Amino acid sequence: MEGVPARARAYVSCIALGALFCLSPITGARAPWWAVVLLAALYAGGEQIARRRFAGTFSPVLLAGAFLLSPPAAALVPLPGALFSHVEQGPFLLRRVWRAAQSSLAVWAASGVHGALGGRDAVAGSDVPYALVPAGAGVLVFCGVLAVLDGGMLALAEGLPLQRCCRGLFLRSLAPLAVHGLAGLMMAVLWRSPYGPVAALLVLFPMAVSWWVFAQYHRERAAHRATIRALVQAVDIKDGYTRGHSERVGHASMMIARELGMDESRVEVLRFAGILHDVGKLGVPTRLLRKDGPLTPEERRVIELHPEYGHEITRGISFLGEARSAILHHHERIDGSGYPYGLVGGQIPEPARVVAVADAFDAMTSNRCYSRARPVEVALAELERCAGTHFDPRMVTALVRVIGRDGWHPVVTADEVSPTVPAPAAPDRPGVPR
Repeated sequence: MEGVPARARAYVSCIALGALFCLSPITGARAPWWAVVLLAALYAGGEQIARRRFAGTFSPVLLAGAFLLSPPAAALVPLPGALFSHVEQGPFLLRRVWRAAQSSLAVWAASGVHGALGGRDAVAGSDVPYALVPAGAGVLVFCGVLAVLDGGMLALAEGLPLQRCCRGLFLRSLAPLAVHGLAGLMMAVLWRSPYGPVAALLVLFPMAVSWWVFAQYHRERAAHRATIRALVQAVDIKDGYTRGHSERVGHASMMIARELGMDESRVEVLRFAGILHDVGKLGVPTRLLRKDGPLTPEERRVIELHPEYGHEITRGISFLGEARSAILHHHERIDGSGYPYGLVGGQIPEPARVVAVADAFDAMTSNRCYSRARPVEVALAELERCAGTHFDPRMVTALVRVIGRDGWHPVVTADEVSPTVPAPAAPDRPGVPR
């Protein structure tokens, strides 16, 4: 339990007690035990493969159990697989108990809603059109319970706003779970058909193919992140004062992009742009980056070449896309007084205008060799004062609005002993036993 906050351990204990309460009616109920055992064994085997090979979960079997069984019986299905699942980091027992408890609660709730809407009768009668609405409601509840439980853990362990955590987890996991729910419904209908459980297992073959494709996609993304992390670490080593700055600018750029309603693929590109905006400093002499006194005009001109150096360094990294324009132009100003080309207003690419605001905000709220950190409110007021001259007013307004609503809580891995890349929803992390 070392390294896990006491409040997180208490939270897991409460969720585990809740799961036991949901399981208690099973002792006095008549349940199809052979179906429970078969689904539990199938989930346990699939969970081992999914977590080791695909870094995912075997949700279709859980949802099939929710559509086939009563709530207490369905809540038993995830227990063996979760309690003996693969865990990469400790505390192992606590993480396994957490997985078992939250999965049981989510399946129990989904089964209850599905049954209340007449879903089990529709499944038994192979009435697929009528079964879609109860199944959809069950998937929404399943996703919602997992998001609330994981969001509560994140809020406790990392001090993040509960509403933002839950909303983000729910939205990120809804689409994958909707696909898993459809597969679970197909399994349930085939299970109740004359062909029986054997036919239901055939549904898992196309799911396995889709998981393999998804795993390949995540490996490619991991390679992208490794490339970016290596470049950022090189800059941090060369210019110690920027340690953590790149990630914070990436985080602020992402917040602005989301507040402006950009799609997630573009949000990711802008995050990359923010993280890599200073990569051109690799081409600047170290003595200039670490100079304590004021720079001469000649030295300043050399440092002002770093956007062009960055643009050249990232020329061969195809997945960056329009992030390269932000790297090149993030020091341009709306009134044309910036560098390297003195672009004016709309001539400056939109990604560069986003990163410029994020960069200036973090520079003002961070301790530097030549200035002390300003309070967030003071930095935002300064950005608003310079909106329309130095910065795009839309980007400034977006940052002010999102920080006013959600606060400023950047996660900086550069300050840790071993940097990591933020994972998708509900990652395994210290203090978040999953």
